[in-house]
Amino acid sequence: MLKIRNYQGVKMLKKKERFIHKSSYIEKNASIGKGTRIWHFCHIMHDASIGNFCNIGQNVFVDAGVKIGNKVKIQNNVSIYRKVTLEDGVFCGPSCVFTNVLTPRALFPKTVDEFLETMVGKGATIGANATIVCGNNIGKHAFIGAGAVITKSVKNYALVAGNPARQVGWMCECGEKLCVNRIKKIQACKKCGKKYKLNKSTLVKCLSRISVK
Repeated sequence: MLKIRNYQGVKMLKKKERFIHKSSYIEKNASIGKGTRIWHFCHIMHDASIGNFCNIGQNVFVDAGVKIGNKVKIQNNVSIYRKVTLEDGVFCGPSCVFTNVLTPRALFPKTVDEFLETMVGKGATIGANATIVCGNNIGKHAFIGAGAVITKSVKNYALVAGNPARQVGWMCECGEKLCVNRIKKIQACKKCGKKYKLNKSTLVKCLSRISVK
């Protein structure tokens, strides 16, 4: 059971029950999965789809038609605009920014057909205040450092930082930084034991793992 505190006191919720704070607005035909919690002052537009067991923080906007997978965590003050897709297990840090128009003008608005897509892969992390320029994809389990500006697509497991963002390493699925180099091409995570292999400029996970004491 989960204790959810709201303006009416304490309410006991079963794990599979949805919770939507009374200050949030959910439009018709929006889909909210089981166990998902939507906190204060959020706006979920029509035809948006939010999966199971997500946590949507305060002041989050989800645009029409956006698709959000299962077990996604979106921190406060994030706007997910149309043509953005978040796969399962994505983490969006506070005030990170998505866009969907590359060259916006107030006097010459773009049509929906001109919006550019952004796909954020399974298990990826986007740090606080990072900006994702539209038309670029974030690979599975990639890690975007706080304040980074993404101007090109990011590889699976890549760790990137800076403005414009540059790759500075590789990350394990569990969030631990890996010590991978071109001499020692196979590296095990010191935290969880998962093993990875560097294949040219791409990191792939091996099937076996080592035991971590």
